[in-house]
Amino acid sequence: MSDEESYGAEEFLKKDAERKYLEPFGNEETAEVKYRTMKWWHCGMLMIAENVSVGILSLPSAVATLGMAPAAIMILFISALSWYTGYAIGQFKLRHPEIHSMGDAGELLMGRFGRELLGLGQLLLLIFLCASNILMFNILMNVLTNHGTCTLVFGVVGLVICFLGALPRTMDKVYWMSVVSFLSVFVATVVTMVAAGVETKGHIPIQATTTVGFREGFLSVTNIIFAYLAHVAYFGFMSETEDPRTFNKSLAMLQIVDTVLYLISALIIYRYVGPGVQSPAILSLSPLMSKIAWGLAIPTTILSGVVLGHVACKYIYVRLFRGSDKMHSRSFLSIGSWVAICLAVWVVSWVVAESIPVFNDLLSLISALFGSWFSFGLPAIFWLHMNQGQYFRNIKKTILTILNILILAIACAICGLGLYVSGSAIHNDSGSKSWSCANDVS
Repeated sequence: MSDEESYGAEEFLKKDAERKYLEPFGNEETAEVKYRTMKWWHCGMLMIAENVSVGILSLPSAVATLGMAPAAIMILFISALSWYTGYAIGQFKLRHPEIHSMGDAGELLMGRFGRELLGLGQLLLLIFLCASNILMFNILMNVLTNHGTCTLVFGVVGLVICFLGALPRTMDKVYWMSVVSFLSVFVATVVTMVAAGVETKGHIPIQATTTVGFREGFLSVTNIIFAYLAHVAYFGFMSETEDPRTFNKSLAMLQIVDTVLYLISALIIYRYVGPGVQSPAILSLSPLMSKIAWGLAIPTTILSGVVLGHVACKYIYVRLFRGSDKMHSRSFLSIGSWVAICLAVWVVSWVVAESIPVFNDLLSLISALFGSWFSFGLPAIFWLHMNQGQYFRNIKKTILTILNILILAIACAICGLGLYVSGSAIHNDSGSKSWSCANDVS
């Protein structure tokens, strides 16, 4: 994207007063509850906590399916693609400060229909991501307690804990939870890598490349895509940042941290566990080390879900009270509405988790149905919208136009093919464990 496409500092400052009223939370100078309080590193840590949690534990099994070389290339390719599309979202937000969600962006692109379509899609994606956290919590508790009680009970416990964690209304309070979440997943991942190396016995057959069927291969690709699904929350995060122009720093912080962690952990764990590595990878350790690693992962299992749930609840809350003083007050109606929204979001997430209790299948469905559009397809459309009439103005514009059209085509392919393979997998795998007390540990 060329320099003239970016929102310059001078232009941004000139419109600062107007921006305060255009942005979803309005002018907060005298507000009782203020939302735009985050620094860029707060935003970056929230994005890391949203991304680097459940997804990282599925990557070693993707390496086992695809082979070390194709999997590493795919991780780097999707990371680069995600960085570019994240940048496009940031530029779109600076051009249109009133945008708080994908629904707002949809209204700008397609009117009322676009608002409802993309708003519902964003809400469903976040609910499915929350469901994956509840599912991970079920697996964790089954391991730690040796399936000490009905899995449905563990799901309810996870639901209650996540609901309570999501009660703060502002992102700056959720930031501290995101720090704990990242430290938790980082330590758990390091312990898993070390334990995998220590416990390895004899020669482990590893493959640089593999021969794999289309269904299995594409499922593994969608699991990698799942590890880069933070885009859906970018508008909301930028809306609660003091200076939205600093978003590129937050984005760089996210992409560098998650890509390094994904590559190192996926390849090392596969190297020492081999083709039989399970998803999540912690399940491949000995019973004792598995319990230790799961214990360390408890905070990220809960808190990363809290971040996701907060974004989902905030979308509904802003939609209900936008332009009203109720959003900034501590009245019974304001607080009561927030609590009710949080409860509804987490109950629906729990229902989804119990209906699709196979971890890899749920990740694949999420990636295909939602991630393909919010992380890749829509950012390409945003770029095309911002550059109408300039697509072939010069060589650079022509190259970027072709690139964004290719990204849009990739999103369509991921969505269509991913729905086919994930739907088939869910049909074959999950029926026996849906809404049952059965142990969901693979």
